[in-house]
Amino acid sequence: MTRWLVRIGEALLTLWLLVTLCFVLMRAAPGGPFDVERDVTAEIRARLEARYHLDEPLPTQYLRYLGQLARGDLGPSFQYPDYSVNELIAGGLKVSVPLGIAALLLALVIGVPLGLIAGTRAGRWPDHVASGLGLIGLALPKFVLAPLLVLCFAVWLGVLPAGGWDATDLRYAILPVLALAAPNLAYVVRLTRASLIDVLASDYILAARARGIEGRDLLIHHALRPTMAPIIAWIAPATIALVTGSVVVEQVFGIPGIGRYFVQGALNRDYTLVMGVALTAGVAIIFVNLAVDALRTMIDPRLRPD
Repeated sequence: MTRWLVRIGEALLTLWLLVTLCFVLMRAAPGGPFDVERDVTAEIRARLEARYHLDEPLPTQYLRYLGQLARGDLGPSFQYPDYSVNELIAGGLKVSVPLGIAALLLALVIGVPLGLIAGTRAGRWPDHVASGLGLIGLALPKFVLAPLLVLCFAVWLGVLPAGGWDATDLRYAILPVLALAAPNLAYVVRLTRASLIDVLASDYILAARARGIEGRDLLIHHALRPTMAPIIAWIAPATIALVTGSVVVEQVFGIPGIGRYFVQGALNRDYTLVMGVALTAGVAIIFVNLAVDALRTMIDPRLRPD
């Protein structure tokens, strides 16, 4: 229990540092949230700044924002005056979260079996094929892969939409999910292969083989569980990759997700929107890290505290 209390305390400290760093960097950047608007009189600009408390000293603004966060209020958006940041992020999460989960599941469902095949047949042609596919996935960054998918499936074949979003039509999600899943799938294949090869060379596997256990029984009942431990640990950095990768993918496909709001907020100096997105991503990453640690402890008893 003490260990988890310490972890929760570390998470809260990390979030506070994240908020503070974002607040300082956003205010230190040149320009302001109303510089992109057409020229306005000094009186109108003063009213806008007073409305959003930007005329107050920075320490006062910082304490005011922390007070809002304590109430669960991410503040108003400067560039979307009809919406609060909470509403914008909630709408973006309805799009980004299903896409991210689908991409992660696709990478695991396809990558783990391919990695197992490669690991059990190391040095043979299935291993070379799976490893080659993994290298291709790693070599193609998302900002290259996404346009290539559009070119192939939307322009040449004309079977899928090139962009946009319609929650009632799953065809709009196929290309973004593929673009997000491809690099992660490559990591899963290579990680599963390497982990399985190490496990198969361990002493207790050799002992199981000495007792006549081979083939599927050896893989499922003895090798699979320890092989999956590194895969579960990988989920945390994979979540970070999905969050950062969604920025590019959502821009390419014109998807109204949280990554697109982050880009638009940064370009428009929308302080509260950028900080809200960054804080949401930070909370998600910390939560996933805690969940992954719990799963690793359940799978590997050696990680449990004495």
